[in-house]
Amino acid sequence: MNLNTAWPGGFSRGRWLGLLAMFAATTAGAATQEIRALFTPDSANPLRNEFVNKTPSSGYCEYYPDICRNSNTFSLRLLTSVESNKALQADADPRNSAMFKVPGGWRSLNVTNPETGDVQAVEVRIAGVGSNHVLSDTAVNLTGAENAGEGHNKLWKGLSWVNPAPPCVSTGMGFYGARTYAFFWKTPDERACVKVANFPIPAMTYEYLDFAYELRTPNPLGMSSGLYTGSLSYRLGPGGDFDFGDVMIPNDPDLTLDFVLDVQHTLKVEIPPGGEKVQLVPAGGWQSWLHAGRRPVRLFRDQTFNISASSRFKMQLRCGLDGAPFDCVIRDTVERRSVELQVSVSLPNGLTDLSGQPVRRQRLRVGEANALQFQPGFYVDRAPGTLHFEVPQSQMEFMLRPGAGPSFSGSATVIWDSEV
Repeated sequence: MNLNTAWPGGFSRGRWLGLLAMFAATTAGAATQEIRALFTPDSANPLRNEFVNKTPSSGYCEYYPDICRNSNTFSLRLLTSVESNKALQADADPRNSAMFKVPGGWRSLNVTNPETGDVQAVEVRIAGVGSNHVLSDTAVNLTGAENAGEGHNKLWKGLSWVNPAPPCVSTGMGFYGARTYAFFWKTPDERACVKVANFPIPAMTYEYLDFAYELRTPNPLGMSSGLYTGSLSYRLGPGGDFDFGDVMIPNDPDLTLDFVLDVQHTLKVEIPPGGEKVQLVPAGGWQSWLHAGRRPVRLFRDQTFNISASSRFKMQLRCGLDGAPFDCVIRDTVERRSVELQVSVSLPNGLTDLSGQPVRRQRLRVGEANALQFQPGFYVDRAPGTLHFEVPQSQMEFMLRPGAGPSFSGSATVIWDSEV
């Protein structure tokens, strides 16, 4: 028996939260950032079938790595600046104040594997926003306060920028100088968060933009190996996806997120030494036939193997001898008579047929058109399965007629194929 194994070929719905900001040129143009995630099965955590974010962090998580690590977040920084086009007046309406409206609802995009044509859905929502705002004058001069801290508190309704207006939520992050205030807020939905000035502000700038996002990824076990790519574009500015009101205008109106999901599956089959040679025998051996002439009910042999699989795969037979439409045959060495050799498979827990049923003595057939497909419910790592080889009862009388040679032989190639 020859055994051929194939590598590889498989998305439980994963979700991860990150703090995002896109790298961009300081001149006008489209800011583009690649967001890369990887799935590779982990034998230490076989039930954890999720993508891992591989995008290098900058910005917020550079300064708070422990917070980000503990909350499974990451950060990047968009170097797009946002500048006022006129003075911010006291007690102004929301669009003429410091407004932040971001796409906090889930948006969907497709990512495609160009080699297989497989298309999967990814969902994204912006979950936070932050920057460092720079005033044209000191907070003390603008408000007549005694110190910078008091000045920042007096300048805005609802105190300083560590305390956002609803529905935004504070992260507790806030650092200020005489003219500056760095902040980061959570954005639970798409409603605008507005900071209204208590005093006129001649000019103000957001030096950069930090964004947080949540990403829902497909089940990697249902995806094929390879790179899945897709893009999602946003408009920045008045009326756009990221809307900062009618006073604060970004110097770059476009933002594109390029997603790359890298799926690296495992399909590995290990046969114990000598397992490629299968000797078929009756239950209890040949003694009843040799000493009492009692014909065996059947001939069989079970051969174990270990399988590691994180994606769908298919199995089929290839035979060394022709003679049966769906099964292999073995042939005697004298009269050249052939008998059917049936091959079936039992797979370990975690691997099922496409209807979700356990695989117990599932008959394998010859030819790619008759290949059977199986799928993992979770990553199966070196779990034992069994190949069952059998000459059925219907063949025994013919096989043991007088004149047959002393042995029958043949080959059956069992193929595990991840290219589903």
